[in-house]
Amino acid sequence: MEKLLLKNGTIIDVTNKVSFIGSIEVEGDKIKSIIRHDEALPRGIETIDAKGKYIMPGLIDMHCHINEGFAPHFVASGVTTVRNTAGNVLLLNNLIQKPTDAPTPRVYASDRMIDGTPGQWGPTSYGNFVTDDPEEARKEVRRQVEVGAKFVKLYGWIKKDVMEAAADEAEKYNMEVACDLINSKDLTALDAAKAGVTWLEHTSGFAQEMYKGWNPMVDQNAWSHINWEEPDQVKIEELCAKILKHNVKLCPTMVLFDQAMRYPAIWSPKNKVIKSIENRKHPVEYWKSHEELDAVIKESNAVVNNLTKAIAKTYYDMGGTVVAGTDTPALLYTYPGMALHRELEIFVEIGFTEVEAIQAATVNAAKSINLDDIGTIQEGKIADLVILNKNPLDNIKHTKEIDLVMKGGKAYTQVEILSSVPSEEDVNRSLQAFMEEWEAEHVK
Repeated sequence: MEKLLLKNGTIIDVTNKVSFIGSIEVEGDKIKSIIRHDEALPRGIETIDAKGKYIMPGLIDMHCHINEGFAPHFVASGVTTVRNTAGNVLLLNNLIQKPTDAPTPRVYASDRMIDGTPGQWGPTSYGNFVTDDPEEARKEVRRQVEVGAKFVKLYGWIKKDVMEAAADEAEKYNMEVACDLINSKDLTALDAAKAGVTWLEHTSGFAQEMYKGWNPMVDQNAWSHINWEEPDQVKIEELCAKILKHNVKLCPTMVLFDQAMRYPAIWSPKNKVIKSIENRKHPVEYWKSHEELDAVIKESNAVVNNLTKAIAKTYYDMGGTVVAGTDTPALLYTYPGMALHRELEIFVEIGFTEVEAIQAATVNAAKSINLDDIGTIQEGKIADLVILNKNPLDNIKHTKEIDLVMKGGKAYTQVEILSSVPSEEDVNRSLQAFMEEWEAEHVK
């Protein structure tokens, strides 16, 4: 096995919330040993001098929708693992099966989302399954288990009995269930928690429970008496306490709403990664198509922007699990990989400490989905590391100051990672081949 030594860096211990100067010996894709600065170093192996640098675990984006075309941008941003919340496991198989040290992230994926009629993303397709029949939902969960889905994703127009059936079936296979209720007309966060849903994405469904009868589709003038800018903290605390009893976990994706509300003055640091993304048609053309809808997007997100932030902090303070995700590439300029850095900034803006924010994208994220071999810098763990030029414990904005990224024991510069980005022609060709195969098998 190949060996590598990262010596004399400041190692950030996210579990114990401390940092210390030391060296990390890597063998193969694992951390073999952690050596304190006053201990002897191994000789005769390749060495990277990390003096003056800061080493943290690889970041985890807990809510995104990855694509082969921008997968390397995640790793170039220090994001070495992603949780893909809806899509198609078979379409992602090329990424899922990559070698451990490939410059693409590890993918923990759900399969197509289960929605109610008529389907927010249209009728049943390779990316969604639309049904109002509980038994059909159970069959779909079993199919997803067979193709290798790690969890089940439910969507906002799902009926209550279908949600309960899907959650019950998933439990038989020890699979967690995530739900996005942002556009739900009938169900609330508490309904989902009682039905056995494990994850509430975007802290969705809270507004529907706090204000019965409200949803994004109704006439908002009738709800103009609600001060969405200053959320009702008493209501939030009461609902968080009820949700917490069901051990539900939250991924608030605050950057999604933040970018929408900021537009056109979006968060966009002009670094190597973002410049590379901006040179691609996808997802840039998708974002540009949303620019003309910015007034509508702002109106809908004004309701949840501050509410989501208040819920995230309250739930965490009450002992709930709150992790970092982005919903990349949704809405407006949620840059693959880089958007997670803005999410961490928002965590700090709402009252998390720097180390608590980092925990939300490392150790706490890994624990939340039982990935025991990543998320911390410890002997025996996978060597997914980010080497920074500045201390993120002093300022969370320093997580962007990336010198090197180690993925599965292999060290890369950002330039090296970005040089592996596939051509859009190759990506489109691969997608077209998948679509043809899918339609031949599933479309009658």
